[in-house]
Amino acid sequence: MMNTEAATADTCCASCGTAAVDDVTLKNCACGLVKYCSIGCQKNHRSKHKKVCKKRLAELHDKQLFEQPDISHMGECPICFLPLPLRAGKSTFMSCCSKTICNGCDYANEKSERERGLQRRCAFCREPLPKSQEESDKRIMERIKKNDPVAMKEMGKTHYGKGDYGKAFEYLTNAAELGHVESHFLLGDLYREGKGVEKDMKKALPHLEKAAIGGHPFSRGLLASEEMKNGRVDRSAKHVIIGANLGCNDNLKYVKNMLGLGIVSKEDYDAALRGYQAAIDATKSPERENADKAIL
Repeated sequence: MMNTEAATADTCCASCGTAAVDDVTLKNCACGLVKYCSIGCQKNHRSKHKKVCKKRLAELHDKQLFEQPDISHMGECPICFLPLPLRAGKSTFMSCCSKTICNGCDYANEKSERERGLQRRCAFCREPLPKSQEESDKRIMERIKKNDPVAMKEMGKTHYGKGDYGKAFEYLTNAAELGHVESHFLLGDLYREGKGVEKDMKKALPHLEKAAIGGHPFSRGLLASEEMKNGRVDRSAKHVIIGANLGCNDNLKYVKNMLGLGIVSKEDYDAALRGYQAAIDATKSPERENADKAIL
């Protein structure tokens, strides 16, 4: 039998009862539980619906927050389409096209060009490589003019490295507004540390959560620490297990520490270890191994 109340909520305005007909369009509340025929009706119904709405929104947020991403925020190499490693130095950012290329593809391209006596070019867009940091920065600024969030993030990191946190905050904010995951993480860290902005964990958390949802495992570690401070050990464990499954060794160590404290079970740790190893294995290839040997 159909739930009459649910059917009514789906077809009628929750405030005035106006039905959805040809000339009346009902719009969903953010929680998805009720609909309204106008903003006025939504405002009139707010006092009755607020508590249920807030609870449902929290449930939806948690569902999204604790869903295991398929891949880390690094994404895939645009040439070999394998997941990019989390470790620094295992991939190269190209200022010409704002692509991050794995060392395997970059080394294979360099080796081919060297053997044929060709000029070094970007393995993705084939632009000649910049001859100086100044030229690289100029290319990044050109990308920023085209509203490229990756270029904004890179320039933000450059200013961060120089200690110019105010300028870093500006670039990272613009990139985050365009949905760039790592920029959300870096902004969260700026708020957390009080660099360039007033220290404010309440402002840091939304950025860290957006980064975590986007597959940033280091955000998971910071969020796990905050949850532990507040005594929410189950939520803390969920964060680091998800991070470990993305191939983050720091998160895996966190899970191991939780095992020692009795917060997670041996089965939980073993599952996290398998997830971690699977994520690491997915980033391996003969070309990347050759690049590692060449660098060494």
